[in-house]
Amino acid sequence: MADQTAHLGLPYLAPSQAQKHVTHNEALRRLDGLVQLAVEAVDAVAPPGSPAEGERHLLGPSPTGDWAGQGGDLAVYADGAWWFATPEIGWLAFDKVTETVIVRKAAGWASV
Repeated sequence: MADQTAHLGLPYLAPSQAQKHVTHNEALRRLDGLVQLAVEAVDAVAPPGSPAEGERHLLGPSPTGDWAGQGGDLAVYADGAWWFATPEIGWLAFDKVTETVIVRKAAGWASV
């Protein structure tokens, strides 16, 4: 059995696992960041200086700073740190800047 779900990467509770609340809270954190996705920026390259809790950005191909090495990923700021998820083809997001819905395709993000 895998240790996380196939699409959202939610951690499974392991049998006889100590501190189950840690795994459960990680799953809730990921759901909060991935469900009803609305992003501050698309093709972002540098993290903001003072991100707000829950802020989300779709990263460009060569981001810098705390985002270095995460090109093409979704960056989510939660509990004082960035975490990352790799969007799958078919994911939808609302771009707050252009006020449009975008979809993840093989070639990248495109307007619906």
